[in-house]
Parts: sequence; structure tokens; C-alpha cells
Amino acid sequence: MRADAKKNYDHILAVARELLTGGGADASLRDIARKAGVGDGTLYRHFPTREALLEALLRNGFDALKERAHALETSNEPDAALVTWLREVVAMAHHYSGAIAAMVAAIADEGSALHASCVTMKAAGTRLLVRAQAEGVARSDMDGTDLFAMVGALAWIGDQPSLAPRADHLFDIISSAILTDKVRSPA
Repeated sequence: MRADAKKNYDHILAVARELLTGGGADASLRDIARKAGVGDGTLYRHFPTREALLEALLRNGFDALKERAHALETSNEPDAALVTWLREVVAMAHHYSGAIAAMVAAIADEGSALHASCVTMKAAGTRLLVRAQAEGVARSDMDGTDLFAMVGALAWIGDQPSLAPRADHLFDIISSAILTDKVRSPA
């Protein structure tokens, strides 16, 4: 990529990150181009769709979460590893306003720019869940799809002004529902 194209690419991402983390989930690509001071054509050359822009913004976070899950797989406490990863995924999803809807849709749409990275992240969480289930510390009647749905629900809660103050409390309730009674009961 030429130096000027790389500069535009990075600037567009910075502006989009600012808008999408500042509550501007409804910002259009045109709004982003205007705020970045580039023409629509420049933005569309780099990011032909809103999904492609989201994928570029979220890719590093998804990769980091995949690596984090891999590191947590070696934890001596699979229940704590699962809950830690779940909390980090919810925080990342909540950080980008409106991203959770795109993430959920991308799982089912193989043509989506976000599909591969969402599937990879979901698989990483599923491995943590399966490990916790194998150790008898997580419910056996749920799967990675259920876990990903919980991420969506928990991120959505954080986006609701009337519920946001209770987001941590609700996270604790939901995450404890994933764990078996064996873990929640005092020894």
C-alpha cells in the first residue's frame, strides 16, 4: 500500500473507532468519510461496506480474544478461565456501539466480512466452555452458540441506559448460571 493510501486507511479507522466507541453506532460511511476529511470514493476503496470497516476495527480485538482464550485454556481453573474470557468478550463487544448486531449476523452469513473472525472467536470460547464442561464445572446442556448468544445479550444490556448501571450485577448472575452447582456451593 502506498504511503498516502496507508495514511488515509489509518486515519479512516481512527475516525471510525472514535465515532463507533463514542455512541455513534448509527454513523454512516458517508459521515465517517466526511469527518475523516476524505472523499466517499477513498473510503469505499478501503472499506466497500460498513461490515468491512467493522471487520478492520474488530479484527485486532478478535485476534487478541482468540489468543487470550488459548492462554486461558492452560489455567488450573477452567470455570474462572471461562468467566474471565466471557467478561473480556462482552467488554470488547460493548466498546463498539452497535457491533454486537453485526457480530451475531456475521456468524450465520459466510459471505460477511466479519464471518471468519467471529467464527474463530466463537470457537475459542467454545473450547473454554467444553473444557469447563469436561471438568464438571460448567453446565453440560449448553454449547458455543448459547455462549455467543449470552455475549450478545450481555453486551446489549450494557448499551441500554436504564440497565447499564446493573450490567456487572447481571453479568455475575448470568455467568454463575453457566457454572454448575458443584462450583457455586461451598465445599
